[in-house]
Amino acid sequence: MSALTDTAARTPAAGRGRDGQQVRGGTALAGAGTLLRFALRRDRLRLPAWVLAVLLVALSGTKKAAELAPDDPAEAADMVSTLNSPAMLAMTGPGHYLSELTPASAFSMLMLGYGALLAGLMSVLTVVRHTRADEETGIAELVRSGVVGRHAPLTAALGAALAADVALGLLFAVALPGAGIEGVTAGGALLFGAAHTVAGLVFAGVAAVTVQLAGHARAASGMALTALGAAYALRAAGDVGGGTLSWLSPLGWVQRTYPFVDDRWWPLLPGLLLAGATAAAGYALSTRRDVGAGLLPPRPGPPGASTALTHPFGFALRQHRGLLVAFGAALLLLGAMYGSLLGQVEDMLADMGDLRKVIAEAGGSLVESFAATVLLVVAVVASLHVVLATLRPRAEETAGRAEPLLATGLSRTRWLGAHLAVAFGGGALVVLVGALGLGLAGAASAHDGGLVVRMLGAGLAYVPALWVVGGVAVLLFGWAPRAVPLAWAVPAYGFVVGYVGRLLDLPGWMGDLSPFGHVPQLPADEMRWTPVLLLTLVAAALVAAGLAGFRRRDLETK
Repeated sequence: MSALTDTAARTPAAGRGRDGQQVRGGTALAGAGTLLRFALRRDRLRLPAWVLAVLLVALSGTKKAAELAPDDPAEAADMVSTLNSPAMLAMTGPGHYLSELTPASAFSMLMLGYGALLAGLMSVLTVVRHTRADEETGIAELVRSGVVGRHAPLTAALGAALAADVALGLLFAVALPGAGIEGVTAGGALLFGAAHTVAGLVFAGVAAVTVQLAGHARAASGMALTALGAAYALRAAGDVGGGTLSWLSPLGWVQRTYPFVDDRWWPLLPGLLLAGATAAAGYALSTRRDVGAGLLPPRPGPPGASTALTHPFGFALRQHRGLLVAFGAALLLLGAMYGSLLGQVEDMLADMGDLRKVIAEAGGSLVESFAATVLLVVAVVASLHVVLATLRPRAEETAGRAEPLLATGLSRTRWLGAHLAVAFGGGALVVLVGALGLGLAGAASAHDGGLVVRMLGAGLAYVPALWVVGGVAVLLFGWAPRAVPLAWAVPAYGFVVGYVGRLLDLPGWMGDLSPFGHVPQLPADEMRWTPVLLLTLVAAALVAAGLAGFRRRDLETK
């Protein structure tokens, strides 16, 4: 960062040459190449990690794809009947993949939708990071003081997303033919990768629009991710129904390329057109606003401030309110969606021996075991809220808003403690909301009213694990603030070893490295208080160490 700021400081005013004359020709994109190189350098670890993670998640489904396409015709017919159920179609993709059931077609049906979803998430976060987030922290204003065209930052952000999306597509095209999946062809692998690339580009374009509308990076990300979630919901509803709604979703378009079945390229065309249209809209909207401002005007507040805002906890709660409500609503819907499947678990897993065995390992009935597996996903998503909320003080610090507060009589411990109280309490609340949605929908689906209470108890058991995740983030914030992105590795690792790892038969010691691996798998398992208490003590120790570090270090601003 210092190299770029030094360059900007030595550069003449934007749009003018060294002799003071107006720069002519291509001024709107002046400096775009330099900014693109700098963006790729900033993300030299982040983007490769994203790309490799999406690739490995997809390749983890190769073994399961082979199991879903047995050689025996009778078994294959039973598997087609199982996969063609509404619940499975909503979770995977359109039933046309089952017209020629092979390991390759089963792999494409299972993994393409999830991979496209992750590619869209990667693109959204990349574009927001290099546009609105830089404006919010003041980096963009400093960069624009040099010879930098108005459209250069957005061009660099879209270029970084494009580079990641293309790299992901090419890796799929190269890796799939050698992955040992029966029925994979070079052309189908190239199409599979291109579908991921197009999905990523579509939501990069969506983010290019939302960063112009919203005044803050969190709001811009939220709007773009809402569009991503809506696309997934439309795709799921359309695949269960007649398919009409799926054609309203970019994720539905890429899944209808049918790699390894029909190898259709033309459904990627509307995705490319939408990506170009949204990117063009982003450029047009950027000319109608000032740097640092959004097109959507902020909502006017009440004429008088609440007395709660005069206290650290009330002020922190006001800052976290939107994030808390968003995660609560999302987890309620997620829990309800999976809960509606509990009544069909026996039928869904009837012909999936290995998966049935993995799920049943938790103990209890198959419904309870499946619910315990789903609750792990709910807990991991809730831990994302804990990390986001715990790292909010870092954003306040780097934006320069924490320093004026701490210059008053407010101590560092009270200021950070208020944010942590909201983060940790909010994490417990959202995981309980997700468990409630799972329990209510599951009780209606499985005709077992007792599931509601049992799922709420199971959700409470995950609270100490969420606090450990937050404690790691506090420790990094207190002692190594520039390394706070490493906090995201804890929930990511927990999901991989806890959910995907069961299907991949990963060693048990890998699960022990995750805080989620020590939580009793309620309601299928028996309650064990010792690991829950130990997780609570570990979380308390991490928080105490993080607070000690924050009291001793200097504040940092960008």
